[in-house]
Amino acid sequence: MSKPIPAKKRVEVSPGESVRIIRELQGLSQNQLSALCGIPQTTISSIETGRINLGVERAKALGTALHCHPAVLVFPGWQLESAA
Repeated sequence: MSKPIPAKKRVEVSPGESVRIIRELQGLSQNQLSALCGIPQTTISSIETGRINLGVERAKALGTALHCHPAVLVFPGWQLESAA
């Protein structure tokens, strides 16, 4: 049996874009996400547009509110090398 071929990265996604994508997939507005995580809506907007960095503490709060691991938000394009 041959080894599986890892998927190639097709698009670059920034941490802010990953926040927006996951938020939209869950049907949340920025205001609703703000209420869930305690981060001001204006800050969420700035994160999503790349005007400010996500940061570890904000990633933890957003990850909890979005029900995903913070690393999914911080490192959206990162993938493990397949073990040989």
